[in-house]
Amino acid sequence: MRYSDGPTTEAQTVIHAPVGVVWALITDIDLPAQFSSEFQGADWLDDGPALGARFTGRNQHVAIGDWQSTCTVTRFTPLETFEWAVGDPDHSSARWRFSLEPATDGVGLRQWMQMGPAPSGLTPAIEAMPDKEERIIARRLKEHQANMQATVDGVKHLAENAATDPNQTP
Repeated sequence: MRYSDGPTTEAQTVIHAPVGVVWALITDIDLPAQFSSEFQGADWLDDGPALGARFTGRNQHVAIGDWQSTCTVTRFTPLETFEWAVGDPDHSSARWRFSLEPATDGVGLRQWMQMGPAPSGLTPAIEAMPDKEERIIARRLKEHQANMQATVDGVKHLAENAATDPNQTP
């Protein structure tokens, strides 16, 4: 597995709540910060969520430090798909997506991400240790997948609680 291959990972769950409740949660760009150990939050630069809208995301990682990235919404199909590219939308360092699909008694939620093709914070480590590229990528994908699973599980918890308690807002 090489960075240039655009490696991916994903996390998913089934949520027993109305699709509109889940959609409102996944399009709140700041919400994943409640669940991720790396993502620290985000702020819209344009009116969003909407196709083409930009936001700045803040991240922190023990090996990399703190950084910010400008992201652009590249796919936006209400109640179905919310995707953004990190950096240049035509040559991004990563692409992230939430997608919803009907499921028995609820909605299937999937979070997906792809590394590359543009350089990222991982690039210096790969350049310094090219013989360990596969291990570096595998470890990073494992970190992403763990944070993504925590996020989809957190969205599930919030959405299902909101669906059963009309006084609670998602």
